[in-house]
Amino acid sequence: MRMKRPTLETVPVIILVSLYVIIVLNRTFWRKGAVYLDGHEYQLAALGTALFLLMTAALVSLSVKFVVKPLLIFVILVSAVASYFVDSFGIMIDREMIANVALTTSTEAGQLLTSRFLLHLVAYGLLPSALLLMVKIEHRTWWAKFRQNSLVVFPSLLVSLALTLLCYPAFSSTFRNHGDLLGTFNPAAPLVATVKYVKRQMAERDIVAKPLGTDAHPGERATASRRPMVTVVVIGETARALNFGLNGYSRDTTPELRTRGVTSFRNVSSCGTSTAVSVPCMFSNLTRAGYSSSSARSSENVTDVLQRGGAKVSWFDNDTGSMGVAARVPYEFLPDSYDPRFCRGGECLDDILVDRLRGELTRTRGDTVIVLHQLGSHGPSYYRRYPDGFRTFRPDCRTAEFADCKREEIVNAYDNTILYTDHVLAEIVDLLNSRPDLASSMLYVSDHGESLGENGIYLHAMPYFMAPSTQTHVPMIAWFSGAYKEASGLDGDCVTQLRDQPLSHDNLFHTLLGLADVATQVYDAKLDAFAACRSRPGEKHLAFSMKGASR
Repeated sequence: MRMKRPTLETVPVIILVSLYVIIVLNRTFWRKGAVYLDGHEYQLAALGTALFLLMTAALVSLSVKFVVKPLLIFVILVSAVASYFVDSFGIMIDREMIANVALTTSTEAGQLLTSRFLLHLVAYGLLPSALLLMVKIEHRTWWAKFRQNSLVVFPSLLVSLALTLLCYPAFSSTFRNHGDLLGTFNPAAPLVATVKYVKRQMAERDIVAKPLGTDAHPGERATASRRPMVTVVVIGETARALNFGLNGYSRDTTPELRTRGVTSFRNVSSCGTSTAVSVPCMFSNLTRAGYSSSSARSSENVTDVLQRGGAKVSWFDNDTGSMGVAARVPYEFLPDSYDPRFCRGGECLDDILVDRLRGELTRTRGDTVIVLHQLGSHGPSYYRRYPDGFRTFRPDCRTAEFADCKREEIVNAYDNTILYTDHVLAEIVDLLNSRPDLASSMLYVSDHGESLGENGIYLHAMPYFMAPSTQTHVPMIAWFSGAYKEASGLDGDCVTQLRDQPLSHDNLFHTLLGLADVATQVYDAKLDAFAACRSRPGEKHLAFSMKGASR
């Protein structure tokens, strides 16, 4: 005999699904709510009730035959997936997080599909969806359905409004001070964030970048230099300043750079907390305060100005792309090379950047700017970012599933990525130093930092206004060859004395123009990190005479 399928009307099914999602798939929301509304349990209960009524009203209003069951399954699956990442990594889901998801490579996405994630998806998403499929939903006639739905939707909206007004002081202060609370609520947070992301993409799809720095030309120093001026820009990925030995970290994670005569700037802040924001921001002439995605897309960036000013510009990418920055310069996405010396599983170790730099330098005949975009310390699969020879700090977490590792093991794996970055940067310095025929410099700066379990938060991409300093305090390291200092009039000792000055991604645009000595009206010396240490042609830098006078 065939088993008889249970039969329920639309409203009871929606109420059950809403209760399941709110109670079971919003653990982080309830945990944070209990902390933020500590001592105000009634207000927390009122908030939960209001959200339940709003969700129920929204789903009931969309409960059209042949639509309601797929809609409810969609809500369950979205909430199940989002709850895993919110609960596991302490993240919140907003538009920029959706942008990160959209830009994730297939290899990186595959690393996130761990056994624990799949088990979570089956237990909290697929099984409830299967149970829902077994239920036969009974629909009333159109008019009867309208009356029934109205008796649910309008009272639900009125009660939720009444609860909000009754608890408004508690709600308003909580949301104002803790914007992350609603950012963890499923399924609203991921759905609203996705709509915002799609809306922005649609609005920006036809934007054409306007020319910038059309007056750019080689400066006096570049014109007079007997050697080509070569600037290597290394964009780090997910490196936080706190874990660099050069910046006072308890572990010596930068032993090779320590012997290379570099200057590490200790007080540098990022423009964003994700690659999708920071990379286009740092290469634009916009400050963080004035940055928006549409504004950056509406104008060319520093790579265009450098190229227009006579420098040969090239971009080698070992991360997830240039975020549109390299749209008009020679570009190579290195994971597509499948170079067996460095690459496996669709990703490459950052030594491939050194290899490409070596080849590019052999072809250098004039002033050149080379951008190297690292995979760096991209999580959560930190252990895949460094070869076995750099497993110095052990035991290191050997999985993308943080729940399977102790926090100390996660930190060990992350510190190994910094140790490997130290090695890669040292290789770049040695390579440049071996070419006395070039006036070369290297500037390394990370796009954003990373949380490693502080306050239960992992990874990055928190909204900037509430992001911890671990996600916004980034390393910046500079090196200059003797030939470059001679050609540019740069006082290396002066640069070292500026290592504690406040800097940010706002400085990169103008600092690169200064390093490459490209003259243009869009250059602002006040935002050039090294302008104060650079003498004019024919002059001896003031810092030398002042130093001598003080002795």
